[in-house]
Amino acid sequence: MPKPAGADTPPTPAVGLGALLADQALDLRLVAGPEQAEVHGVHASEMPDPSPYLLGGELLLTAGAGDAAEAPDAADAYVRRLVGSGVAALGFGVAPLHAEVPPALAEACVRHGLPLLEVPPQTRFTAVARAVWRLMAEARTRELRRVTEAQQALAAAAARPDPVAAVLRRLAASLGGWAALLAPAPEAVSAAAGPAPSAEAMAALAALAGRVAPGAAATATATADGVRLAAYALGGGQALGVATAERVPGDHTIASVAAVLLALLTADRPAGAEAAALTRLLLGGSPAGALGGPGPWYAVHARGGADPQALAAALGTVLVDPAGPVVRLLTERDPDPQPGWRLGVSAPAEPDALAAADAQARRALERAEAARTPLARHTDSGFAGLVGAAEARAHAEALLGPLSPGLRDTLRAWLAHHGSWDRSAAALGVHRNTVRQRIARAAALLDRDLDDPDTRMELWFALTRAPEA
Repeated sequence: MPKPAGADTPPTPAVGLGALLADQALDLRLVAGPEQAEVHGVHASEMPDPSPYLLGGELLLTAGAGDAAEAPDAADAYVRRLVGSGVAALGFGVAPLHAEVPPALAEACVRHGLPLLEVPPQTRFTAVARAVWRLMAEARTRELRRVTEAQQALAAAAARPDPVAAVLRRLAASLGGWAALLAPAPEAVSAAAGPAPSAEAMAALAALAGRVAPGAAATATATADGVRLAAYALGGGQALGVATAERVPGDHTIASVAAVLLALLTADRPAGAEAAALTRLLLGGSPAGALGGPGPWYAVHARGGADPQALAAALGTVLVDPAGPVVRLLTERDPDPQPGWRLGVSAPAEPDALAAADAQARRALERAEAARTPLARHTDSGFAGLVGAAEARAHAEALLGPLSPGLRDTLRAWLAHHGSWDRSAAALGVHRNTVRQRIARAAALLDRDLDDPDTRMELWFALTRAPEA
């Protein structure tokens, strides 16, 4: 069962440049470049080359920048460096050093497509910064409200007749895209809602579903044909597939809640268990409540016996999936060997880690069958033990190459604190908004989705194996 996201809040949405231009108290004016830009923070600098101190996505405020704003060649080089650093827009204060925005600077911004704003004399840079943070906070509030309303709507859809179709319709509407229940064959769509993506995107989504459906990963993401794709494991070889034109911070949380509901709705459970579990989830709001106990839980894969229900009774559980050549069970009891059966048993797991436990049980059963033993338990030899040290270092340096040492340190702290903005900020001795800006910049440079557990795992492995900067 996939984990419903939301243990930590989604990143703060960016502020559109249009919102700043519309703020009459600031009285900003677009002098050159496009208006379509998203601002993730503010940085003020009078340096001719502030690029070493920029993380990307900022509105850079300056009142002079030395001689860089005057001569055409110097202005061009200055703007080129800013664009290379990922600056979202440039705000130029026309006082006290300049009476107007230098024409050379405006021309350079037009050439390089960088929005250039005129900051009038009566507008302080601190007022611009406060407006940006205020607008970011307002955007975050709107996004949290959207997520909450979508969660409530999904829960209501799950209680309607034909609940699977109702949940998919609600999810597609909430994300503004396409949502589908993918059958055990990754290319088979058993139910869907919303406008279907292209064949290229469907093929890429089928590949993602093939990764998560066996339980090896809880989620996986990709981009194909300009469409953002995500797949969520549901258990029983099924997956939830999602395709959207863009991906905003709360989408992962919404889709994860839908995945939990669909996992309950499509699970092969004893009569009455599905309805009871769904009721507990809707009323209690947690996978642990839906399971009926806090755990820890053991996932079990079994083969060889003739009576799965008798095996389930011996293991003290009613949560059994007898479909297919392998019987899958979930129990709070640490299993012992059972006559006539060969068992693979996971490590004890909390309710939000059952997809990983299911994969552990599958691998343990494979070992039990290879060794001809009645029971094998999951043993963690460590991921690092599967890869040679030299290969690990080379892979880490290639993956982390786009990141500066400062961004690597921030990413390491953020991952170590499980994506918590506050704890990461405290560990680094910076403001939480600084952590948000740096993580957003790292995600853009790496072109990776940091909500994807596979991505987080790979990055953590790389950060712990990379040579010291």
